[in-house]
Amino acid sequence: MDTITALTTRVSSPRLQEPGPSDSQLDMLLRAAIRAPDHGLLRPWRFIVLTGDQRERLGDIMEAQLLEEQPQADKRTREIARNKALRAPTIVVAVAEITENHKIPAWEQMLAVGAAVQNMMLAAYELGIGAMWRTGAMANSDLAKTMLGFAPKDQVIAYLYLGTPASSLKSLPDESPVDFIRELP
Repeated sequence: MDTITALTTRVSSPRLQEPGPSDSQLDMLLRAAIRAPDHGLLRPWRFIVLTGDQRERLGDIMEAQLLEEQPQADKRTREIARNKALRAPTIVVAVAEITENHKIPAWEQMLAVGAAVQNMMLAAYELGIGAMWRTGAMANSDLAKTMLGFAPKDQVIAYLYLGTPASSLKSLPDESPVDFIRELP
């Protein structure tokens, strides 16, 4: 698949199953990630790759984050939170480790990591690997960041779920760029 085709046809895969990407495929995804634009060459991206039983530890973090927001959450709600970490055979947690008080502002460092995640998604699509970019409350939780080994100043950019698509990929409408262009006021 050529780059333009990948860019113009890529879709997310909300339902994923085994197998996840192989070690060599994961290496390729991460190599694509670290080629993202990075003003100042700060290399703010940090990745935690979770497979197998490692995902259960992420489930522990998801449950802890839920309980921080909803201390009275019942057993079923807690189980649902924990099981979110098992929705894909591989999860890559992408975090912007922010260099504070730098001429490159935090928002640019976060965008660099966002570009890295997009590179991984495009590479996954080209390799036939399903990918789904997830965030939610877990992306902004200081508790989750701390439990993942990061500081509150850092920002989780994505929980990138990877695996084999469990269903056919949805097609997106063929939109025209002209619908998104605005004139100067």
